[in-house]
Amino acid sequence: MRNAFFASRPTLGVECAYRKSVAASSRAPSYLLRRDGGPKMIETAQDLLNYVGGKWQPSRSGVHNEVHNPATAATIARVPMSVKDEVDEAVKAGVAAFKEWRETPVVDRIKPLFKLRELLTANLDELARTITNEAGKTYGEAAAEMARGIENVEVACGAPFMMQGTNNEDIAHGIDEHMIRQPLGVVAAITPFNFPGMIPLWYLPYAVATGNCFLLKPSEKVPMTTQLLYRLLEEAGFPSGVVGLINGGKETVDAILDHPDVKAISFVGSTPVARYIYSRAAQNGKRAQCQGGAKNPAVILPDADMEMATRILTDSAFGCAGQRCLATSVAITVGGARGEFTERMVAAASKRKVGYGLDKGVEMGPVISGESKDRIRGLIEKGVSQGARVLTGGADAEVDGFRNGYFVHPTLLDDVAPNSELAKTEVFGPVLSLMHASSLEEAIEWVNDRAFGNQASIFTNSGSAARQFRHQAIAGNIGVNLGVAAPMAFFPFSGWSDSFFGDLHAQGAHGIEFFTQTKIVIERWPQNWSRTF
Repeated sequence: MRNAFFASRPTLGVECAYRKSVAASSRAPSYLLRRDGGPKMIETAQDLLNYVGGKWQPSRSGVHNEVHNPATAATIARVPMSVKDEVDEAVKAGVAAFKEWRETPVVDRIKPLFKLRELLTANLDELARTITNEAGKTYGEAAAEMARGIENVEVACGAPFMMQGTNNEDIAHGIDEHMIRQPLGVVAAITPFNFPGMIPLWYLPYAVATGNCFLLKPSEKVPMTTQLLYRLLEEAGFPSGVVGLINGGKETVDAILDHPDVKAISFVGSTPVARYIYSRAAQNGKRAQCQGGAKNPAVILPDADMEMATRILTDSAFGCAGQRCLATSVAITVGGARGEFTERMVAAASKRKVGYGLDKGVEMGPVISGESKDRIRGLIEKGVSQGARVLTGGADAEVDGFRNGYFVHPTLLDDVAPNSELAKTEVFGPVLSLMHASSLEEAIEWVNDRAFGNQASIFTNSGSAARQFRHQAIAGNIGVNLGVAAPMAFFPFSGWSDSFFGDLHAQGAHGIEFFTQTKIVIERWPQNWSRTF
C-alpha cells in the first residue's frame, strides 16, 4: 500500500512544493503536489533535513544553500551546510548500529532491500518528477535513471550468494583453510548532481547487504530526491543508524574524509575532485573508489548504418543535456563517413525539442546551473577561436515560458582539432565535437590521446574493425554500435586513467568486494602433530 507521503499523483507539468513542518521531527518532510494545471512556482521552499540515528532532524549550522529548478531558476528548497560535529554524530550513530547489524544474518539483512525495491517501483513516478524539478532531466530520463538504480537493489539482494567465501580441505594433512568476507564498519558515499536517484543506489544496497552501516552526502545541488529515497529506506525497515543522510558542502565532505570511524569512501564527480577525495581518503587509511570525469569518443566507419548511428549518438550526446559521464562528446568519422554522418547529425540536433522536462514532447532539459551554462558557452567560444565551426546550436538559448532557465541548445562543432583544448576538456553539456580521420588506425590514435578513459564507442558492420577497436581503445567501457555503454548492475561500472581512482568499481561483484574485507582462517583439529623437520 502506498503511504501518505506519496499519496497524491500529479499530472504532467506539476512542480512539488514543500509543506511547512515542525523544525525537528522524527518523520520525513512532506510534499505538497499542486493539481491546478501547468508548471507552478514553489510557494514555500522548506529547509531540508538530515537523517541521523533513525530520526529526521534539522542542521544546527544555521547556514543553507538555495536549491533551484534549472528550468525556472526558482528556489525550490534550502539545503543545510552541516558542520563537523553533525558528521561526527551521524558516524557515531552508524558505529552504534554496526555492532548488531553485522551480527544480523545476511538473509535477514537483505529483507529491507526486497521491501525497498517494491517501494521504489511503486513510487517511481514521484521520484522521477522530483529528479526533473531539481536536476532538469526529462521525465523519461528521470524514470530510466530510477530503473537502473532499482536494478542495483535487485542485484544486492543476491548478497547471500555473492558474499560466499572459499575453502580448501587438507591443504596439509588434517589442516583446512577458509576465506570469509566480513563488513568494514561505517562507510560513506559522496554523490553528484547528475544522477541523484541512481548513483546512491550504486553503493547503498551492497554496503548494507554486506553488513556495513552507510552514510550518504548527496550533492547540495540536488538534495530533494535523496529526502524521498530516505523516507522509503525508513519505511523499508532498516534499523536506526544503519542508513544515514548528512547534507552539506566541502566542510561536510572533509569531516567525512577525516573521520577515523569511516572506513571506506565512494565518490562520483569531476576528476579534480575525485583525485582530491581519493588522495585525502588514502592518507587517512581508508579504501576509496572515486569515479572522475570523461571525454568519450565515438568512431564512425563508412560501413556503419548511418541512420541508426545518428539516432543513437544524438541520444548519447544530448540525452540528459550531455550531463553524464558516458555521454559521447567527440564523434570521429573515418574516410567517406564524414559527409552523410555530419548532415544527418545537424538535422537531428537542430530538431531536438528543448524545454521543461515535465512538458509533453520535450527531448532535452536545461543544464544544472547558470554557472554551468556560462562554462559551456566559454568552451564553445574557445573552440571557435581555435578553428572549430558551429554547425547548429549554441549556449544562448531561450525557451518560451522559461526565460530564466539554464538552457543550451544541442550544439555541433565541426573541424575540431585533435590537439585542441575542446577536444580534451570535459564539457559536461550538450556539445558534440566532430573530428575527421583518414583511417581506423588514426581514429584509434585520437581516441587514446586523452587523459580520460571512461568510454569509447565504434559504429561499424565489420567484426574485425570492432575487434581491433575494442582491443586497442584505452577505456574501461567499450560500446560497439552503442552510444552509452552503461554496464548492467551485475557488471562493474568500469573506468580507466583519469576517469577512475581506485581498484574496485561500483556495482555487482566489485561492490561486494569493496564493502567487505577478507579473513583467512587456517585450522587443524587432529590431536597429533605430524610435521617433521
